[in-house]
Amino acid sequence: MSKPYNQVQATLAIGKATIRAIFRSPQSVFFSLFFPVVLIVIFGSLGGGGGISLDVAFDAKSDTTNGIYQIINHSPVFNVIHADQSDIQDRLKKGRITALIDIRQAAAKDGASPSFDLHLKTTSASQKDLPVLNTILRDVISTINSRQNPSTNSYATISQEEVPGRIYRMIDFYLPGMLGFSLIGSAIFGVSFLFFSLRETLVLKRMFASPVNKTSIVLGDGIGRILFNLCTATALILFGKFFYHFTLSDGILTFIEMMVLCTLALLVFMGFGYTISSIAKNQNVIPIYANLFMFPQYLLSGTFFPKSALPESVQWLINILPLTALNDALRKVSFEGAHLIDCGRQIGILVVWGIVVYTVAIKVFRWEQ
Repeated sequence: MSKPYNQVQATLAIGKATIRAIFRSPQSVFFSLFFPVVLIVIFGSLGGGGGISLDVAFDAKSDTTNGIYQIINHSPVFNVIHADQSDIQDRLKKGRITALIDIRQAAAKDGASPSFDLHLKTTSASQKDLPVLNTILRDVISTINSRQNPSTNSYATISQEEVPGRIYRMIDFYLPGMLGFSLIGSAIFGVSFLFFSLRETLVLKRMFASPVNKTSIVLGDGIGRILFNLCTATALILFGKFFYHFTLSDGILTFIEMMVLCTLALLVFMGFGYTISSIAKNQNVIPIYANLFMFPQYLLSGTFFPKSALPESVQWLINILPLTALNDALRKVSFEGAHLIDCGRQIGILVVWGIVVYTVAIKVFRWEQ
C-alpha cells in the first residue's frame, strides 16, 4: 500500500521554488527593493517641508471672543482638532498637531483697547510646521492691526513654549509609504503575472493532475512570496534606520509589529493578484487592471504626501482604502509608539478588504484557460 502524498513537503517545495524564481527575476528585485531605496534616498535627503493644512487645537481655557480665534476656526488653512485635552496633549507630544493655541486676554495699557497673547505650546516633533504657523499668525495679527486705529497697541503678540517630544524627520513619514508602495506592487503584479502564466502554459493544470492539492499550490506560492517581501521590507527598514535615523519607537518590538502589519497587508494585496490573474484575458491587460487599483491609492493614501492635503470631501474614501490603513498603521507603530492593539481600525479595514477580495477570488479563480 503506497504512503499518502506529503502535502507539507509539496507546499514547502513550491514555496522554495517561488522564492528562487523571484530572486532570479531582476524586475521583482528592482521594483520591490532598489526602486523604493532610490525614493527613500530622495525623500530622506529632504530637510523639511510643510503641508497645505496645519493641524492645531485650542486650549480649553482659551479666549473665544476675539477675532483671531474666529479667523483660525474658519480658515481653510487650519484643521482645528476638537477633542478632550488629554487626547490633544497626547497628539501634541506625538507631533500629530502643530501647536496647542491658548489665546489669553492681556490687561489694557494706557487706556488702549485690550490686546491678546497667542501662547503656542509645541513639541520637537512639530517643529517642521512651526515657522509656517508663525508666519500665518503674524499675517492674521497684521491684518487686524491695519483695521484698527494705529495709535492703539498691537492686537496680539505671540509667545511660545516647547514641551518634550520625539524629533520628527521626513523619513518617518516617507519610509512607511515606501513600504506600502513596495508591498502592494510586488504582491499584485507578482501574483497576477505568475498565475496567469502558469495557467496559460498549462502548468497549473499539470500540477492539479499531480498528487499536490490546490491548497498546497496556492499556500506554497503565498509563503514564498511573503517571505521574499518581508526580506525586502526588513532591508528597507534597516536602510532607513542606519542611514537616515528612521524612528523605531520601541526598537525590536516595533520592528516585529511592523512585520505583522506587512504580512497582513501582503495577504490582502495577493488576493487582488489572484483575482486579476483570473479575470485577465491576456497578459497585456494585467498592468491595466493592476494600475487601476494601485495608482489611485499611491496618490490618495498618504504614500508621497500627507492625505490631509486632499479635500475634506474625499477623506471618507481615502480612509477606507487598504493602502491607507497600512500606511497609517505603520506610522502609528513606528513613530508614535502605538501597538497592534491601538491599530484596531486599520487592521479591521484590512481584514474586511481581505474577506471581500478572497470571496471574489474564490469565485473567479480558474486553473486553466
